[in-house]
Amino acid sequence: MAAEDAFAYALSSNQAWSGYKAHQNPDFFPKLASGQSPAILWLGCSDSRCPETTILGLQPGDVFVHRNIANIISPTDINTSAVIEYAVVHLKVKHVVLCGHSACGGAAAALSDNRVGGVLDTWLVPLKAVRNAHKEELAAIRNEKERAIRIAELNVEAGVNVLMANPNIQDAIAERDLQVHGTLFDIGSGRIRDLGFGTVKGGGHHGLPGVNGDAVVRGKHAMLVFRTDGAGMQVA
Repeated sequence: MAAEDAFAYALSSNQAWSGYKAHQNPDFFPKLASGQSPAILWLGCSDSRCPETTILGLQPGDVFVHRNIANIISPTDINTSAVIEYAVVHLKVKHVVLCGHSACGGAAAALSDNRVGGVLDTWLVPLKAVRNAHKEELAAIRNEKERAIRIAELNVEAGVNVLMANPNIQDAIAERDLQVHGTLFDIGSGRIRDLGFGTVKGGGHHGLPGVNGDAVVRGKHAMLVFRTDGAGMQVA
């Protein structure tokens, strides 16, 4: 599909989607326009295969979002820091979710000894540092896909460590039990796996009371459940 055709199709699809949503629920867009109170701050990768609201089974207004190449969380990145501050301090989200994913191009680039070129090499320095810090473990993994998944997991762990050191997040954890989660999205299955990094409670449960003690984030048509064996979606 030509670039012009793709854009025209996207606009046409938007018209169809907005018409369907308005017909399904006439109050949907007026309610959205009145303000937002998302329960989740999602920090993820810019990869086109990882659209957070879609893969969570949630709706517009449910998730506040920041995405970048390889879901890197750097304490000196003012863009990421501004998003975190607004979401945590002003929107008062209940969950901060950092999500990596399988088949990540950034992970593959960090594992390679070749340069990508331009500003991308600078951006990937923290991920290269993760590789160097776990060089022996990663070298012992012979399967390239498994090695890429492992560095993606380690990258999430490093990012969660940065999040847990953020003053705004620390205050929110102490004052209102904000929950921080490190997760990984498997593109091949569509499943999100909770890696267990962040504010893990006693007994392994995460967050607010929900189904059988699990943490629940309810959307319009589904709910995201954080439990000891991972995060999953249930259709409402």
